[in-house]
Amino acid sequence: MEDLIVLKNLRKVYKMGDEKIVALNDINLNIARREFICLIGTSGSGKSTLLNMMAGLEKPTKGEIIINNLHIEKMSEKDVTKFRQLNIGFVFQSYNLISTLSAMENVSLGLTFKGVPKSKRDKMAKKMLENVGLGNRLHHKPQELSGGQQQRVSIARAFVDNPKIVFADEPTGNLDTKTSFEVMDLITGMARENSQTLIIVTHDTEIADYANRVVYLRDGSIERIHQNEIVRGGKSR
Repeated sequence: MEDLIVLKNLRKVYKMGDEKIVALNDINLNIARREFICLIGTSGSGKSTLLNMMAGLEKPTKGEIIINNLHIEKMSEKDVTKFRQLNIGFVFQSYNLISTLSAMENVSLGLTFKGVPKSKRDKMAKKMLENVGLGNRLHHKPQELSGGQQQRVSIARAFVDNPKIVFADEPTGNLDTKTSFEVMDLITGMARENSQTLIIVTHDTEIADYANRVVYLRDGSIERIHQNEIVRGGKSR
């Protein structure tokens, strides 16, 4: 399969006073279109930093981040923000929903910034919430929803505009085991149906079973990469 994301000699160093902390050290990784990748490691391994680099949320100290043949590490803040709006969806551990907005308003908010007319974005948000099993919760606010339901709203928001790439940062971290599997089945099923590339950050080895490849990180470096022959929720592609 054609590579969608190419990381070359990626390095990230944070300065704290006179001390230098190496968060990522010489990362080289290719991710194909429609591939499901899991970044796994303990706290401090660099997995969330690596996700932030690929999403254009942070600039590398050194190295290249090439997505869809574009060097995002060279983009201005304005250009990389536009790139994210057009190409990337996010699912977060803490849901990141706006408490004063309904489920439908939370899902449609990103479409507002893209200039989608209200009638169209309401229709898209409603359909996506129905797809994640919340057709009867359209006008509920986050505090009126369970943790699993809030994460489903977050998933609907990430997928509503059919992005090329979906990043999921510890998407099941606040959920019980049963709900975690339901959420992962939902995320991977939607990504597979829409031919999207999915990158999941987790410390949970059971969540890693959903990926085509599992990238193990330790102390900012890739320790090893494991290919799953069969993935949970469907055959490996």
